[in-house]
Amino acid sequence: MRLLVKDNIPNKKTQENKKNVDLLKEMEKKVEQKKKSKYILSLYISGATNRSKAAIANIKKICDENLKGRYELEIIDVFQQPEKLKSEQIIAVPTLVKRLPAPIRKFIGDLSDKDNLLKGLELKKI
Repeated sequence: MRLLVKDNIPNKKTQENKKNVDLLKEMEKKVEQKKKSKYILSLYISGATNRSKAAIANIKKICDENLKGRYELEIIDVFQQPEKLKSEQIIAVPTLVKRLPAPIRKFIGDLSDKDNLLKGLELKKI
């Protein structure tokens, strides 16, 4: 009869695998937190122009499809609140500002490029 004894000393590869598993779990946890986090958005428009109307429709559609119940959208008409242009450093309209989750990001235009917007909002993998 032969008895095999396995020593319980972890080797380097086992330690690396454990680190990789831990990193993967941490990343998955962050993704889940991101999925649950609330988005705070501000859309700066200039009156009832076609581009403003398009930007409003596009961001509402994206929010309804991807952030249902997890977003606040403030629409600011710069004709009615011109002081916000300078305080928020808005140089063109329409401009969407994502305040939360961090980092703050700005998107200029009518928001019709859905793929790039989803990537920028971190709602789609790059």
